[in-house]
This record gives sequence, C-alpha cells and structure tokens, in this order.
Amino acid sequence: MIHQYKSNGYNIVMDVNSGSVHVVDDIVYAMIPMVEPLVNEGIKDRDTIRAAVLNLAGLPYPEEEIVEAVDEVLELEASGQLFAPDLYESYVFDFKKRQTVVKALCLHIAHDCNLACEYCFAGEGEYHGRRALMSLEVGKKALDFLVANSGNRINLEVDFFGGEPLMNWQVVKELVEYGRSLEEPNNKKFRFTLTTNGVLLNDEIMEFADREMANIVLSIDGRREVHDRMRPFRGGQGSYDLIVPKFLKVAESRGQTGYYVRGTFTRNNLDFSEDVLHLADLGFRQISVEPVVAQPSDAWAIRESDLPKLKEEYDKLALEMIKRRREGSGFNFFHFMIDLEGGPCVAKRLSGCGSGTEYLAVTPWGDLYPCHQFVGNEKFLMGNVEEGITREEIRDEFKCCNVYAKDKCRRCFAKFYCSGGCAANSYNFHGNINDAYDVGCELQRKRVECAVMLKVAEFEDNDAKEAAEQ
Repeated sequence: MIHQYKSNGYNIVMDVNSGSVHVVDDIVYAMIPMVEPLVNEGIKDRDTIRAAVLNLAGLPYPEEEIVEAVDEVLELEASGQLFAPDLYESYVFDFKKRQTVVKALCLHIAHDCNLACEYCFAGEGEYHGRRALMSLEVGKKALDFLVANSGNRINLEVDFFGGEPLMNWQVVKELVEYGRSLEEPNNKKFRFTLTTNGVLLNDEIMEFADREMANIVLSIDGRREVHDRMRPFRGGQGSYDLIVPKFLKVAESRGQTGYYVRGTFTRNNLDFSEDVLHLADLGFRQISVEPVVAQPSDAWAIRESDLPKLKEEYDKLALEMIKRRREGSGFNFFHFMIDLEGGPCVAKRLSGCGSGTEYLAVTPWGDLYPCHQFVGNEKFLMGNVEEGITREEIRDEFKCCNVYAKDKCRRCFAKFYCSGGCAANSYNFHGNINDAYDVGCELQRKRVECAVMLKVAEFEDNDAKEAAEQ
C-alpha cells in the first residue's frame, strides 16, 4: 500500500507495509502510481514496465527521464522499500492466541470533580453512576491484582485518574507507598502518573509528584476565554487564572519534561492552533490538544463540515512548529510525535492501547472495565479486583480488536500509526468495537501526514547543519 501527498513543498511517499518514507522529485512522484499496478499484477520485467509506462499518453517528461524515474522506482521496490507485501496479517492470528498479561491500570481514585466541564464524558466525574472516592483497601487490592496478573513483565503502569484525583490525595500518596513496597519482593517497577485539573495543586503535592510521578497530565484547553467557557467551576466561574501559574510551576520544576498540558478543542474553537501556540507562548514545551469526541446532538461536537478548517489548522500548526524549532523555541505537540526509525513493536502497531487486555480501568469500588471510557456501561463490566476477570468473553473480544478486524483500517494508510483508533469511540458511534469513528479517522490521517512532514523537515535541517560543519 502506497500513500502519496504534497506538504510544505515536499513530495512525500509512504510505503505503508515497510514503514519507509521517501521524499522524491516530481517525476518519480508521478511514476509511482503508474508502476504500482503493474508490480501488483506480478510484472517484474523492467523492460516490460518501462514500455507500459512509456505507452501512456500525455506524460509531460522526456523519454529518458521517464525511464530513469521508472528505474529508480523499481530499485526501491527491489530493496523492499516500495510496494512491500503485507507481512503482518498472518502474524495477527498468532497474536490473538497470546497469553494476556495486564501491564497497566487506570485507577479511578475519585468519581467526583470540582469542575463542571461541559464536554466531560464522565458526567462531571460521576461516570453515569454515583459520586465516590476509592478507599485505600480497594486501591491496594487493585495493585495486588496488577502484580498477580502481570506475568513476567517487570514495568507496570498506574494512572491516578478521575473525576479529579486530588480530591482523594491522601489515598493517592498511600497507594504510591504501597506500590513501592511491592516492587522489590515481586521484581516489579511501578510507573505512576497523575491526571489533574490543577485546582487543588499545591507545593506539597507538586513536591511529591516530582519525586514519585513519572508523568503528570495537566488539563487546560488553551486561551483563557476558550478554557473558561468549557472548564468552569460548578458556579460558572472560570478556572484559567487559578491553574496557569500552578501548571507553569509544575513544568519548570520538572525541567520541561515528564508532563503534558492536555487540552480539548471543540466546535467553539476550530482555530485550535491558536490555543496550542498560546500554551507554547506561556512557556509550556509538552503540549497535547485533542478534538472533542461528542455526539452530533451536542452543540460543541465536531462535524464533517468542520474537517477542512481543522486540517488547515494542523497544517498551520506544523509550519509554525518548524519555524519555532529553527529559531530555538521549539515545543512538542503530542499528536505530531512519530518515530520513523524504531517506533512501537508490531503487536502495539496492530492492537493499539491494549484496552480490555493489557490495560484496564478500576472504579472506586473495585470493578474492572476495558478502559476509563467504558466505565459505567454494565455490558463491559469484566470483573473486580478481588475475583479478577470473571467475564473472559469480554477480554477475548478485545483481544481480537486490531487493524485487520476493521474493514476501514485495512484500507487506511495510517493503520500502523494509529493502531486502529479508540475502541470506545467505535462502540459509542457504531455499537461495535471493530468499527471506527469516522471524523476522528479523518483528523488522525491528517495528523500523521503532518507528523511525517515535520520529520522530513527535521532530517533536512540536520543534513544541512552537518554539511555546513564539514
């Protein structure tokens, strides 16, 4: 599978199955879609392919240049970097049979919140149920469950989530201490993370988090007016002015790493690149701003008609990021981060986040769900921390959730970068975890294109720098 596109003056060609990315001139760019169907038909003879391409009418290039370009394309094909076969579909069947180990838990430490965010999928922290705080006893049983079900895996991840987890801070601290006590006797290492709206952040919490939390996710949507519109207190007051100084202190105390400011953009701020740049101008260097996922009936939901504008915003943001990096004031944008040289393992590329198998959510009373977005939907209640997984059929269903189980993914060039997208979004829009959220897919494809272009520009800049130093 080949994907070609033009961005920022580059002719970019992605060979999906091999993971190769090529930047080519105009004539090679034009030859690739002419050669591809011939190769796919099994034609290997170079002279036959040359003749077939030359026989096409109206090619605006001299014959010798066409032949040279066709030869370049065929050399890439011979080296496995173009028109590569799909080697992974057969692998996925063995992958389905693998023994499942749990490597990560999302602990819903608090089903309560001190904000009233309009777009909150958790219903102001209640998850369509009741307000509750996780007890220390339930939290300990959750960590015991994780250790007992992690097999030979050493590194385990636990995210303190909500609602707002700082509303149950004492239990967070005690669970970290308990987790540390489990490490040496069980040959495990915990990586704790914290997701917070920042309202209750103080120096004591920051100091503890800097010492114990591998990552902190700080919720802020961008510009003051944008943030305060969607993330107010229950009385309607804005929260921007309270949290920004705290978040900046967190970013600096952690050396501008090991954190993300994480925002959501909606139909109210389709010019979301301005919110990303606002956060960068404030001094944040690790930024994630994502499209809201909402039902079409919600006033803030992204609509299909909004896609052209949003794609323009991603292009605009990518170009500004190149400019700032060259000026020495660059920042990371989570959805443009991509590794073209190593990247995730094959299993990760095929199955994504591991929800329902390797990654589970735990409610305040100890129930297990495939992920935080399924919490409250009894259809997906998998068990509890005392008894473990009692409905293995749910786990088996999620084990089979991969890019080859989804017709839309099979045909998509971005499938090995997004790994099939979010199962919860698929279920919420189509009633099936093996479908795909179409608006989200369109934006994901655009983000992949921008991310690859940014890497191309970075490689080009590095080559120019090395040449200048020689």
